[in-house]
Amino acid sequence: MAHVNENYAKLPGSYLFSEIARRTAAYAEAHPEADLIKMGIGDVTRPLAPAVIAAMHAAVDDLASSETFHGYGPEQGYDFLREAIQQADFAARGVDIAVDEIFVSDGAKSDCGNIGDILSVNNKIAVCDPVYPVYVDTNAMAGRAGEYDEQAQGWSNIYYMPTTAENGFAPELPKEPVDVIYLCSPSNPTGTVLNAEQLKTWVDYANQQDAIIMFDAAYERFITEEGVPHSIYEVPGAKTCAIEFRSFSKTAGFTGARCGYTVVPHELVRDGQSLHDLWNRRQTTKFNGASYVIQRGAAAIYSEEGAAQVEETLDYYRKNAAVIKEGLEAAGFTVFGAVNSPYIWCQTPSGMGSWEFFDKLLTEANIITTPGAGFGPSGEGYVRLTAFGDAERTVLAMERIKNLMAGE
Repeated sequence: MAHVNENYAKLPGSYLFSEIARRTAAYAEAHPEADLIKMGIGDVTRPLAPAVIAAMHAAVDDLASSETFHGYGPEQGYDFLREAIQQADFAARGVDIAVDEIFVSDGAKSDCGNIGDILSVNNKIAVCDPVYPVYVDTNAMAGRAGEYDEQAQGWSNIYYMPTTAENGFAPELPKEPVDVIYLCSPSNPTGTVLNAEQLKTWVDYANQQDAIIMFDAAYERFITEEGVPHSIYEVPGAKTCAIEFRSFSKTAGFTGARCGYTVVPHELVRDGQSLHDLWNRRQTTKFNGASYVIQRGAAAIYSEEGAAQVEETLDYYRKNAAVIKEGLEAAGFTVFGAVNSPYIWCQTPSGMGSWEFFDKLLTEANIITTPGAGFGPSGEGYVRLTAFGDAERTVLAMERIKNLMAGE
């Protein structure tokens, strides 16, 4: 008799964004006249840069000729992309990362989940709270999370680090031993960042404890302030304790095209084994590489023309973030994020629950947000809004919220 992975049965309810989609679909079906504005899931809306499209078209033409045809590519990614990444994302910032330490993939979400393949199920996991659900759920699926406590809204074998306004969104070092630490800066969901000094504290801790930091830098291109590292490898000592995840989804609109990369330094060794070599073994066994066409498109991001076009799109979203922040503050809300991030973390009014406020905005203002409680217990009392929408619709959304609150 075949048996299933019993850990899946332990997962509470549905994935956060599936539940948002379910509630939204139910409301839309009951109110087909409603003009819904989506500010929940962090999906981009601007088209791919013209340079990216041109590169993809040329790559498709390559596949039409036997002389330029590409079949299976290297599982780690084509050198033309890895070398562009190495120069623009690291060398340009004075960071020494070797080309073969860069593993191109179909996105940071996949890698954040798949990285657990090379780790023991006996590792103690530490996550910020609130947290991107993928970090928690994928470890629960693998059997590292223990048992789910419905009352506490957390897992018995996961160490939760409150990351809230009360501590300046900078989690304290764990008070008990942990093995794997997930950090995200700029943060999803709070939109806040960790500065160089704060990251150095974590790097020193991880090296002292022989722990590993899983550093999610998917939103680094939104950083505008000085003193905020774009890569954890800007911090001395990080190459012996950290793995970094990057994404082209929010940087260049690849949410549908799917492309990202993970950096695993040669110096990162645990139990006498190179995590770089383990990850390479995992990828060559379970992954055939991102497509040639997509990687050509991603490489175009680093051309002079492509970089300028991508920056223009990022500025579009940054302006949306400013509009949301200013609009919510004008309506009387306390908000965080937005400055170095496309995410705005908004405190609910009058102690209202996250899902209650989500429903209120959906039904009374026809605006879709993300309930903070879906990101962990410390997210209760907040909703997350994204800046990835249309500029005019973003302005309209703020007008609706102002009118809604003015009527309270």
